[in-house]
Amino acid sequence: MFSKGFTLVETIIAGAILTTAIVGVAVARFSFTATSSIIPSRLIAAYLTQEGMEIVRNIRDTNWLQGRGFAEGFILCSRGCEADYKTGTIEQETPLRPYGENFLNIDSNNFYSYSSGAPTEYKRKITIEQILADTIRVVVNVYWTARGRSYELEAEEYLYNWR
Repeated sequence: MFSKGFTLVETIIAGAILTTAIVGVAVARFSFTATSSIIPSRLIAAYLTQEGMEIVRNIRDTNWLQGRGFAEGFILCSRGCEADYKTGTIEQETPLRPYGENFLNIDSNNFYSYSSGAPTEYKRKITIEQILADTIRVVVNVYWTARGRSYELEAEEYLYNWR
């Protein structure tokens, strides 16, 4: 009454299930490979974003130490600024300059700056807005291109005049 073996319908269904499984694994692997290839550049962008926040904090703290208002010099950055850490140079006194869509460079010690080193694909824009008399909003955007696609990482923080 029952035949031993597979019928044509069972064979087609088994083939469809097997094909779906193989295609699913291939798509997952391709997606993982594409995503994992940009992880190093996202990590660098996160570092550059955090460094931008630290630069603004450093300027705020320097203002306090020199007896100036905590937000002095930040009005320049309402449309965006570029800044990097420079010690012992004129840039240390005036680290903020208008945003010009310049690429950051990396030197032989793996420090990023606008002045020296090999060019990178990263741009950093720091926007500062005074919300209240004792509060500023800092937004740092890092832009870069990898594998033919443009990426952006944004961080936002509020700094206060807590003194």
